[in-house]
Amino acid sequence: MIPARWAVAAPPDPELTAVLVSDLHIPEPLAAILVQRGLAAPDLAKAFLRPDLERLSDPFAWADMARAVELIVAAVRAGTPMLVHGDYDVDGQCAAALLTRVLSSVGASAHAFVPHRLRDGYDFGPAGIAEARRLGARLVITCDCGITAVEAVREARAAGIDVIITDHHLPGDELPPASAVLDPRRADCASADKDLCGTGVAFKLAQALVPALGVSPHLPLHFLDFVALATVADVVPLTGENRILVRHGLKMLAGSRWTGLRALVEAAGLTGRPLKAGHVGFILAPRLNAAGRIGDARDGLRLLLSDNPDEAATLARELETLNARRQELDQRILDEAVELAERVLQPDDRALVLAADAWHPGVIGIVASRLVERYGRPTFLIGWDGDAGRGSGRSIAGFDLHAALHRVGHHLEKYGGHTMAAGLTIRRERYEPFRVAFLETAAQLLGPDDLVPAQRVDLELPLGLVSDELEKLIRHLEPCGPGNPAPVFGVRHARAVGARRVGTNHLRFTLDDESGALPAIAFQWADVIPDHWLADRLDVAFRLERDEWQGRVTLQARVASMAPSE
Repeated sequence: MIPARWAVAAPPDPELTAVLVSDLHIPEPLAAILVQRGLAAPDLAKAFLRPDLERLSDPFAWADMARAVELIVAAVRAGTPMLVHGDYDVDGQCAAALLTRVLSSVGASAHAFVPHRLRDGYDFGPAGIAEARRLGARLVITCDCGITAVEAVREARAAGIDVIITDHHLPGDELPPASAVLDPRRADCASADKDLCGTGVAFKLAQALVPALGVSPHLPLHFLDFVALATVADVVPLTGENRILVRHGLKMLAGSRWTGLRALVEAAGLTGRPLKAGHVGFILAPRLNAAGRIGDARDGLRLLLSDNPDEAATLARELETLNARRQELDQRILDEAVELAERVLQPDDRALVLAADAWHPGVIGIVASRLVERYGRPTFLIGWDGDAGRGSGRSIAGFDLHAALHRVGHHLEKYGGHTMAAGLTIRRERYEPFRVAFLETAAQLLGPDDLVPAQRVDLELPLGLVSDELEKLIRHLEPCGPGNPAPVFGVRHARAVGARRVGTNHLRFTLDDESGALPAIAFQWADVIPDHWLADRLDVAFRLERDEWQGRVTLQARVASMAPSE
């Protein structure tokens, strides 16, 4: 494991901090964090602390929104069957469920569909076209996919099927020839927020639809729990409009009106508890994702669309079992990938590309993330199925994975994704040329210092100052995630007392710096922390959280990084 270097935040300007304390009547530590995060202006800080729904942007600023609304309204009024085509991850399932429920509530003939990861593959393609034909659908609305499905859209149009693309991924060199393309990342789209997930895009479409259909403008707000679940799961920035949607959506999710979501929360043991973004990212989303990764995403979609409590409870329990299997598969592939990496990784390599026949394409993205944490390099894992391979990659800060693939795309059958995560398909005979080319690209763009992970630390403090009041204070920053990370505290020269392995690969201990002690948990780190580290004094960066177990609530340090003290 590569020890992370601490990047300690600069102290906030005391005058700006004092202004926020005075104008907003908030505690000084909270004001200091806001100033550190560029929210020194009172109006900006107030908007951050009170993310009101009234601040949601106008959906009609989007390119093609008016045309999309016109087509859908015409289909609703004519009773034309519509296919709502999602994706097999949480975002794609939630987007398809949201839009299907909205359309059905106004009497539309709307049918939801998500492809099977292994059988159908990613994106709008032959499976979606076949389903549209089976249903007699004359309009297909994609959710969280379709922005690169140029040929599939062309085929659908030739068959007399209109297509509306709703997506949030980066467009390729050519937009698909759809009747309307809703994507905030279109160069000509004037949308106020470019970081929405696919369900966020579907929500904006719903916002635009309701006045044209003559229904209450509040209708889309009933689906904010779907939006919150998908936004957190898709790891998009929790700033701007996403912060508004997730803040309000999490409150609704805790007591959702939707039977399937209630069953999901209940099966995870979270009923009656206030939900934070972490509950979604680490507990709820993996259950839905398990269906798309190693099962059938249609089971997740059925859960989200179910209004039958017994059916929903059964589906939620099945997803629970599936997720446990997924975790076991993750660990097996991780063990194999680490063994392979230790054999092939050279000290000068700036990236890591590995492939094997037995690796399930549904979980290699998760394993790639673990390898990035371990080796500090952009990583691609590829699972072979005969002569074809499907790969998933994760990146490090400062390395645009999608742009790097664009440089070496001539070796690939297909690729897509974001700055930090991407997927690809490749022929086996092109693997070695691709691996060499990708490593060369990484060598050109990354220096040795880029491979040393940096751990942001908001504040160094002795453990004696950690308290319930501090934990309550930082809740004002919720929801936390990308773009608005939970505060990270740093303690130096501490000891890990009573360290022991728990669960599949976690390390639990008591963090003690002689001024105070705090229970600590390091998730997925048991196999990467050398034993001799635990015998010495450590510098530990951690996030402060409440650990709730069997009705007992205690403070806990969730370890972000740890290394021997210098």
